[in-house]
Amino acid sequence: MSQLCLPFLFLLFISIPFEATSQYIKTERTVLLQLKHQLGDPPSLVHWNSSSSPCDWPEINCTSDSVTEVHLGDKNITVSVPPIICDLKNLTYLDLYNNFIPGEFPMLYDCSWLEVLVLAQNYFVGPIPGDIDRLSTLVYLDISGNNFSGDIPSSIGRLPVLNTLNIVQNQFKGTFPKEIGNLLNLEVLMMAYNEFVPMRIPPEFGRMSKLRYLWMKQTNLIGEIPESFDNLSGLEHLDMAVNNLEGHIPSSLFSLENLTKVYLFHNKLSGEIPKTVEASSLIEIDLSANNLTGSIPEDFGKLQNLEFLNLAYNQLTEELPTSLAQLPALRDLRVFRNKLSGVLAPEFGFHSNLEGFEVSENQFSGQLPEHLCAGGVLQGVVAYTNNLTGRIPESLGNCPTLRTIQLHNNNFSGEIPRRLWTTYNLSTLLLTNNSLSGKLPSRVTWNMSRVEISNNKFSGEIPPGIASWSNLVVFQASNNLFSGKIPKEVTNLSHLTTLLLDGNDLSGELPSEIISWRSLTTLDVSNNKLSGEIPSAMASLPDLLYLDLSKNQFSGEIPAEIGNQRLNSLNLSSNQLVGKIPKQFNNLAYEVSFLKNSGLCADHPIVKLPDCNSKLHHQPNKLSSKFIAMIVALSLLASSVILLLSFFLVRDYRRKKYGQYLSTWKLTSFQRLGFTKGNILSNLTDNNLIGSGGSGKVYRIAINRSGESVAVKKIWNSKEVDHKLEKEFLAEVEILSNIRHSNIVKLICCISSEDSKLLVYEYMENRSLDRWLHGNKRSLISGMNSVHYAVLDWPRRLQIAVGAAQGLCYMHHECLAPIIHRDVKSSNILLDSEFNAKIADFGLAKMLTRHASAHSMSTVAGSFGYLAPEYAYTTKVNAKVDVYSFGVVLLELVTGKEANSVDENMNLAEWAWQHFSEDKHMVEILDPEVKETSYLEEMILVYKVGILCTDASPSNRPSMKEVSHILRSCCLPNGHAAKKMGSDFDVSPLLGRDTPYLSGYKHGKKGSKEDDNMINID
Repeated sequence: MSQLCLPFLFLLFISIPFEATSQYIKTERTVLLQLKHQLGDPPSLVHWNSSSSPCDWPEINCTSDSVTEVHLGDKNITVSVPPIICDLKNLTYLDLYNNFIPGEFPMLYDCSWLEVLVLAQNYFVGPIPGDIDRLSTLVYLDISGNNFSGDIPSSIGRLPVLNTLNIVQNQFKGTFPKEIGNLLNLEVLMMAYNEFVPMRIPPEFGRMSKLRYLWMKQTNLIGEIPESFDNLSGLEHLDMAVNNLEGHIPSSLFSLENLTKVYLFHNKLSGEIPKTVEASSLIEIDLSANNLTGSIPEDFGKLQNLEFLNLAYNQLTEELPTSLAQLPALRDLRVFRNKLSGVLAPEFGFHSNLEGFEVSENQFSGQLPEHLCAGGVLQGVVAYTNNLTGRIPESLGNCPTLRTIQLHNNNFSGEIPRRLWTTYNLSTLLLTNNSLSGKLPSRVTWNMSRVEISNNKFSGEIPPGIASWSNLVVFQASNNLFSGKIPKEVTNLSHLTTLLLDGNDLSGELPSEIISWRSLTTLDVSNNKLSGEIPSAMASLPDLLYLDLSKNQFSGEIPAEIGNQRLNSLNLSSNQLVGKIPKQFNNLAYEVSFLKNSGLCADHPIVKLPDCNSKLHHQPNKLSSKFIAMIVALSLLASSVILLLSFFLVRDYRRKKYGQYLSTWKLTSFQRLGFTKGNILSNLTDNNLIGSGGSGKVYRIAINRSGESVAVKKIWNSKEVDHKLEKEFLAEVEILSNIRHSNIVKLICCISSEDSKLLVYEYMENRSLDRWLHGNKRSLISGMNSVHYAVLDWPRRLQIAVGAAQGLCYMHHECLAPIIHRDVKSSNILLDSEFNAKIADFGLAKMLTRHASAHSMSTVAGSFGYLAPEYAYTTKVNAKVDVYSFGVVLLELVTGKEANSVDENMNLAEWAWQHFSEDKHMVEILDPEVKETSYLEEMILVYKVGILCTDASPSNRPSMKEVSHILRSCCLPNGHAAKKMGSDFDVSPLLGRDTPYLSGYKHGKKGSKEDDNMINID
């Protein structure tokens, strides 16, 4: 009997834990379903139901049939974290990454076994709780990308097993405690992008002997790097860039055996670089933008694993160690903007796969190394402003990865290697101010967009094959020896914005078929032997701003149509022109535009020309006044009879025809309308025309008797709809009809037919910022009237900067789908009657999803002078291209200068950076028209922000949210915000000083949460 009972007892014994486990699973499922309900039943959790086991749900991990991990990242959660989650008694891992969770730090103290807590990328606010140490089992804590604020509590140093602490990019503006140094098990400490009060690095941090990764970029650090850091024997990655650190670099730092990456750029470190280097594992070193002196240590040649070395923007002297050229892993060398001299070692590139070679703005002599592309991966050679001589190496013509060559301001001679012109990926070739010779090729690589060869000895004719240079945007070939005619094929270059051919020996007539130069802004063919008449088609170039035809042999009259263009600069001097100048040019803005043309005159001249009326030869009247009066009277009577008869016949026909015409138009409204489509269509006349551009004409139309007006943009008028304009129209309608912001122009409705599209906006009484900033330097024509703009004072300029920044900030950070404008410039910032700024002209804007790293554009868009330099590498764009363009606008506001007309060799951003890098007195660059003592500090601060925004490296530029915050701080009610801000925000340590065009590629540095959207030419 007992033998029969044994199996039964065994089955009963094993069934008890099974039933208990099953019951526990049911309990945890109930908790999770309640959690789902309290989270608002997000659609992403629809598969959580009562008929399945939680251990089968993809967001849940179980151990021994009990829930231990909950993964709720990217679930669009918009409510606070319910405390019920801690009813999961075995929970060790909670991930809430990248949601929209509001409120303060969640109450999770009942989660007694919690080891991993991820709250990153949410909307949490308030301080870290002072009793955070109650979560004593935490191993991993990530609260980055939120709005936590205040001080970091000292209790955070009482988490005994904490391995990783990430508080990157919050709103911490208080202090951080020395007790962090008590976290003896900490391996990863990330505190970057927080505006702590100015603090020294606590020596106690040197106690964390297990620390591998230390990231404190842009945290307002001051003082010296503590000597206790020599105890961080496990340190592999050190990034304390963009702070106010000073003093010497500890010699022990480069003796840490495991150290692989050191980022200390943009500080105030001084003295010499430690001479003794023992850390053979170092991979990346960035000590740029400090005040380091002396020579580069020869010991750097011992770093056999070194891939990236950036020592730019220092005061280093003597020669580059030849040992650097022998480093087998070196791929990126940046030593630009120092005082280095000597000859560049010929072995550079021969022993490694060199990708970037940047040695510009030094005193190097001798030849450029021959083997830079020996590894076959070279992307850029930037060696401008040195004393280099000899020929450009032939080997560069066999380098298919090469994207940019910048060798201007040297002493190179001979011809450009023939194969270099057709190197597959080359887009930028800057060779101005050398002694190069030879002829232009008929064919260049498909990607070539910028060729600058001015001030050399190039000769021969411009080949007709230049038509194949189809992606050319800038061609500067001034002061060479070119001869012959300008071929008509050059007019096929539809992307061209700048064409400089002045100072050559060109002859013949200008091509007349120039209609495809729709993007051209600058044309200079002065000081040649060109003849014939000025083509009337010149008036069809919608974006032309600078025209110089002086010192040639042009004859005939100036086409009257050219007077309708809004030219910033016009020079027709020293030709053989005759007749009356267009009346729009008869103002002081063009006072010296017509000198040495003896046949020119003007009606009642304001410019320096004779009066046309004084040259008229009046013939005596042969007919009596009575006879003339009789003829006039009879003519009027006959005309009146004909008109009366015609009126009654035509009236009914026209009414019928107009009704049919209106029916072909479709009106789509986005606001409440106070007008009809008939009001708009009947007033599209030249009398109401106020502007024109590349994508159409703009009219001002009154919609009621009180004088209220709207602006109407007619973006095309052709039977065959242009595909590009169709895309622009759809982009503008899609964007503006879905966004509402006080600093973005309001789209009221659109009216469309088969062959025309109209956009109706609110009318901005004070037109564009460009007209106010630069219109006072020239007379602006509006219809038939000459409009002169008064000086825009500084308070209004600051108001405009703040408003425009808020509009862009909304587009980048607050729209469901972030919007990149891609053509931010002063002419696209409109001003209402109170000078409130509004962003306009979204024809080039593109909408990007939040998770896209970047969006590829098929062509480079935007306006020259405002374009971010990364366009030289890639058509991938993100919000940082708008930040760059807005930085140019800030520089315009501060200096009063135009974006692309500082001088013939550089635009405004380049000029401002040169001024900044040379440490010239900032007051020198301020606009004298508004440079008042009471506003100097504000103006200098905005200038610094403009410098920061126009950093050549996208990752060094701030976001528009940061820019808006700074500028709004300038507008504090008690004024003089630069003083008020004091230590709260000092722009100076954030000023990135990187080289144009090459910065950032293949250099994967940790950054802000926006760095995921940064440009990467890989």
